[in-house]
Amino acid sequence: MPGRRIGRAAGTVAVAALLAGNAAAQPPAVPEWPQWRGPGGQAHAESAAPLRWGTDENILWKAPIEGQGHSSPIVAGDLIFLTSATSGEKVPGAGAIIHFMGSEEFLHPDSLGADQRLDVLLLALDRRSGALRWRREVRAGALPYDNRHRIGSYANPTPVSDGERVVAWFGTQGLYAFTLEGDLVWSQDFGGVGTMGMGVATSPVLVAAAGLVVVQSDVEEGDGSFIAALDIATGAIRWRAERTQRVGWATPAVVQSAGGPPLVVAMGTGEIVAYGAETGEELWRVGGLRGNAVPSPVASGDGLVFAVTGYPRKNVLALDLQDGSLRWSYRKGQGYVPSPIFHRGALYLVSDGGILTALDGRSGEVVYEGGRMPLPSRFFSSPVVSGERIYLTSEDGDTHVIRSGPRFEILATNSVDEPVMASPAIVDGTIYLRSAEHLYAIAEPSSTAGTNLR
Repeated sequence: MPGRRIGRAAGTVAVAALLAGNAAAQPPAVPEWPQWRGPGGQAHAESAAPLRWGTDENILWKAPIEGQGHSSPIVAGDLIFLTSATSGEKVPGAGAIIHFMGSEEFLHPDSLGADQRLDVLLLALDRRSGALRWRREVRAGALPYDNRHRIGSYANPTPVSDGERVVAWFGTQGLYAFTLEGDLVWSQDFGGVGTMGMGVATSPVLVAAAGLVVVQSDVEEGDGSFIAALDIATGAIRWRAERTQRVGWATPAVVQSAGGPPLVVAMGTGEIVAYGAETGEELWRVGGLRGNAVPSPVASGDGLVFAVTGYPRKNVLALDLQDGSLRWSYRKGQGYVPSPIFHRGALYLVSDGGILTALDGRSGEVVYEGGRMPLPSRFFSSPVVSGERIYLTSEDGDTHVIRSGPRFEILATNSVDEPVMASPAIVDGTIYLRSAEHLYAIAEPSSTAGTNLR
């Protein structure tokens, strides 16, 4: 299907109400890997993934990806969705907004890009073959409001799907919902999103039972920060909470409380806030991170949520979901970007250099420290669990397969020989891994990959 350019819509597209009115009585099943870090944002796959692969082993297909982006793949039915961005000609005199740190002007030495025209894209690929099914120029020829980090992109946030629609967030360029066939349903414009020249990275998340998509946007020194929940069928804002937190990049977590409604736990540089997912009511607020909000929080499933930061201070907090009270803390092990993972009672932390630390989730006691990867590299991708294996991918494209449990053990190391910043998705025995230029489908020949499609 040829590409289609989408003009920027101001507010909600009118057709949304018609589509919502014709919705089926029974909601669709939530897709297999619907958002950043999969079902519930917990990065747990239900199917077994391959142990070994290489450039000529267990690669089901390899598809080229246009442009640049660090968003992770999501899977809905027979489609895989990614965002991307391409930069065009430079515009004389154009540039980013002026940033202030306190009363002083600030320009990060690694920020760039606001002097070039920008196209932001939403791509749909066939899950069986990797073929491009459709391509949408969501916004074409725009001048960025702010710079991005030189190793980042203008397509960092991962899209989200409820099985009927796919929603993509591009910060200043807007929030857009499409049908799975590629038709624009609605869009929202939240204005300029300043990020101190680093780019937007917070992904939208799903409150499936309420039919909501949540977007967190913490900006600059905090003036204009907010978190909002929108009706995923129409784009109408169901609730919005103003925030005072300065710019952050951590995707919030939607967590089910014991016997109660779901919560949205939103990270901030100075505070962590829990909101009622369906109402936006603030339920508790705690401080203590004392670092940049980049890694996403994760939940234990039995009443705890873990909030972490890796720069400028390393800090791990175990908080009670009921009131945010501190159960325990830990001051080592956590990297700047990778999010932690919780599995079978243990919290696993990843350092910037890929050193793994395992902590007992209930007590914070160290299970092991110093789990070193066999190949030195930086780590931006976050770990994913399949069965009793943890999959952790380095910037160099090496995925280390680690046995979960009380003893650190590397089971295999596999490479795609390309840089990787995004985190993998695992569905029906297949790993979908985005590199700098390609999307890989990795599966063993005996896998059921691609056969369990709606």
